[in-house]
Amino acid sequence: MALDPLAGDPFDALGDPHRRAIVELLAAGDRSVQELADAMPISRPAVSRHLRLLKDAGLVSDRAEGTRRLYRLHNEGIAAVRAYLEEVWGDAAARFRLAAENTDRREG
Repeated sequence: MALDPLAGDPFDALGDPHRRAIVELLAAGDRSVQELADAMPISRPAVSRHLRLLKDAGLVSDRAEGTRRLYRLHNEGIAAVRAYLEEVWGDAAARFRLAAENTDRREG
């Protein structure tokens, strides 16, 4: 699955430590804005702004539950980021491993 070119950039969204913390909290399950704010050193309005950016980047989705909204990781967006990283860094890691194995053999 490819990253959506019309959505916000997920890597820009993940560049902020508060947004990464939100993603980590949501990895454990659905949370409301207030639950996220209670677990973080930032205000509820700041959490809402971060969630909006994460949602625009396709990393988070939300749903209404009564009078509140619950946020969760958007599986397709997270999968697209993972696939991209595996594609780019998987090849680099394989080349590094091959170079390391060849270096060990020459030195051994």
